[in-house]
Amino acid sequence: MKWWFTRQLYVQIFICVIIGIAIGLIFGENASVLKPIGDIFLRLLQFLVVPLTIFCLIAGITKMEDLKSFRTVGGKIGIYFVITGLIATLIGVVVSLIIGPGKGTIGLLDSSEQVDQVEFSFITQIVEWFPTNIVNAMATTNMLQIIIASIIIGIGLLALGDKASGLRKLVNEGSDLMIKITEGLMYFAPYGILALVAKMTGTLGTDLLAQVGLFILSDYISLLIVLFIVYPLILKLFARKNAFGFYKKVSPAMLVAASTTSSNATLPVSMNVAKNNLGIPEKLYGFTLPLGATVNMDGMAVALGVISVFAFNLYGVEITFASIFQFVFLGLALSIGAAGVKGAGVVMSTVLLSTVGLPLTLVPILAAIWPIIDIGHTTTNITGDLVGTTMVASQMDMIDETIYQQTNQPTAVHVETENKVLEKVGK
Repeated sequence: MKWWFTRQLYVQIFICVIIGIAIGLIFGENASVLKPIGDIFLRLLQFLVVPLTIFCLIAGITKMEDLKSFRTVGGKIGIYFVITGLIATLIGVVVSLIIGPGKGTIGLLDSSEQVDQVEFSFITQIVEWFPTNIVNAMATTNMLQIIIASIIIGIGLLALGDKASGLRKLVNEGSDLMIKITEGLMYFAPYGILALVAKMTGTLGTDLLAQVGLFILSDYISLLIVLFIVYPLILKLFARKNAFGFYKKVSPAMLVAASTTSSNATLPVSMNVAKNNLGIPEKLYGFTLPLGATVNMDGMAVALGVISVFAFNLYGVEITFASIFQFVFLGLALSIGAAGVKGAGVVMSTVLLSTVGLPLTLVPILAAIWPIIDIGHTTTNITGDLVGTTMVASQMDMIDETIYQQTNQPTAVHVETENKVLEKVGK
């Protein structure tokens, strides 16, 4: 037991993932008996999402020097989100056009059934981001509305300066409280993840994978291109960081993302990683990561690009240049509007198919395989958030290089424990 509790968090998580897979393969659907443990872990993470986002986002803004600093950070990260979203969707479309998922499939779907095309309005989508009732937004976990409201409040406090020192202190202490609770929850993470992985492995069948293998292949090839070509180039060119070292540092967040398949649920871990592994100040990551967990969905953008081509191929609809342009635009728009929670991809797929006027008979198939492909989507999403945050922090010279350059760096959850041990040794 002593050996286990002295391991770093990512080692514990990795070992529990392997154990979870083994349990799922051996016991099959009976592995679902562990589901309550995973559900408790997810519920606790979801409990943290709203207060953590509100406090950390407002605190991050109020810790900016002035409104000019806020505009600089917001502008840089906003441009990053849009450009990477476009690139991710385009990669998904191009890879799918090359591999051709859905072509030659006979009798899989009824192509005679058509639906009326739904008019998609990006302007309407943007209007829906703004809350009419912040309490309702919190109750329904509408993260886009919560983020917009938090940004407005943060800007107001920043503009008031010392006049709102009491409120700023309250927000900062609230942020510290939520981060402390998060650090405590991370001790439970390996066991919750083990239960989730065991249940997922034990209940997924293989027949459907054989039928849509090319779709899954296209999706994952696209994600790998984003993860191991696009992001490393961004890190090298704009952040001056080595991709291998960076991925090692953010691996705890990537593992949690892969096992929970929820960007919002992974947000607490991403914040810990940014602070303790990357050396990024809270005033920066407290703004960029909550924002990215909701609007920066590169994995979702890839999926929507692949689904567009897959659906057109299945129903025998000709893919034109105009169609490709529509795929890319919808991939960006719908990925921005998607919530960072489980099941959001299936909902956005329904909107996508309705928008382009195709039947919804593909939706049940997507829902069945979504747990498999969403592992890669969520991992890409949170990695993109951390890449963008690191890029902005590097360009603004806000990275603590002493922390970043540590070779044998402890993960976030062990930092406080190890510091206490060192203090005792020193005494």
